[in-house]
Amino acid sequence: MKPFAYERATDPGAAATLVADSTETVYLAGGTNLVDLMKLGVTEPAMLVDITGLPYDTIEHRPDGGVLIGALVPGSRLAGDPGIRERFPALAEALLSGASGQLRTVATTGGNLLQRTRCVYFQDVTKPCNKRRPGTGCSAVQGLHRDLAVLGTSDSCVAGHPSDMAVAMAALDAVVHLRRVNGSTRTVSLNEFYLLPGDTPDRETVLQPGDLITGVELPPPPEGAAMSYRKVRDRWSYAFALVSVAAVAATDTDGTLREIRLGLGGVGARPWRAREAERLLTGRRPTGESLREAARAEFAPARPLPQNAFKIDLAVDVITSAVRDLVGGQRR
Repeated sequence: MKPFAYERATDPGAAATLVADSTETVYLAGGTNLVDLMKLGVTEPAMLVDITGLPYDTIEHRPDGGVLIGALVPGSRLAGDPGIRERFPALAEALLSGASGQLRTVATTGGNLLQRTRCVYFQDVTKPCNKRRPGTGCSAVQGLHRDLAVLGTSDSCVAGHPSDMAVAMAALDAVVHLRRVNGSTRTVSLNEFYLLPGDTPDRETVLQPGDLITGVELPPPPEGAAMSYRKVRDRWSYAFALVSVAAVAATDTDGTLREIRLGLGGVGARPWRAREAERLLTGRRPTGESLREAARAEFAPARPLPQNAFKIDLAVDVITSAVRDLVGGQRR
């Protein structure tokens, strides 16, 4: 590893100034992804600014049923929080399905949102990768791409986003709270927080130099909604999703879907909000046929490659079963 300086931040303003002043200075929280990338030589910061002492480690449940989650709250505490388990079970399920118990005790909420793709070519500094070195090419297109994205990709990049937590948060209409380097604050919806690769796959989020994630806000879930997180992977534990679905469904007494939200993982260049499928299902009584039709429509713009085309059929199956089980549970 390249030698680096280390500074423990005690003030958000000082930390932001350090990071904004140099492209080689980065924030360090749990480090579960950053340190791995440093060991691989993918990223070589000159300085780490440790922000774990900043006051962003609380879970604030609001009277209206919403919640503000501090950026430094570890995954294990968030998944085990009684209010999260009661009102946002899909988020707890997503957290518990990701990583290992040991990692969840260290990995933070903000760091989870910012984790980088696990594309093998991004992690291999001997191979061309537009995300790591813009303009060098995308090795995955002609190489190994079974685990990569089919939605939101471009000729420049087919990498997928690895987070389980972010998929659930996308379905829950999460809003990211940011602190700017000048001390002002900004909020941005999670679904606008991530950028699609286009011709600039090295730019993954709307963050500007020095921007610091301070928390994530979840609004109250729809009245009477049921929700779940379903993940399909190659092995039961400690594996990234081939396909995952965070589903939130609220039905009227006749079984009509009053509101449906779907977040997809394993298939997108970012945590994917299935807007087209939601549009087609809202106001309808879902059947197996209508669920499959809506799921297929979501994947109409997909750009599958030979090794990952199977993900479309798999995703249609998972979406169909997840929503059908939620709606069936509400009718009982």
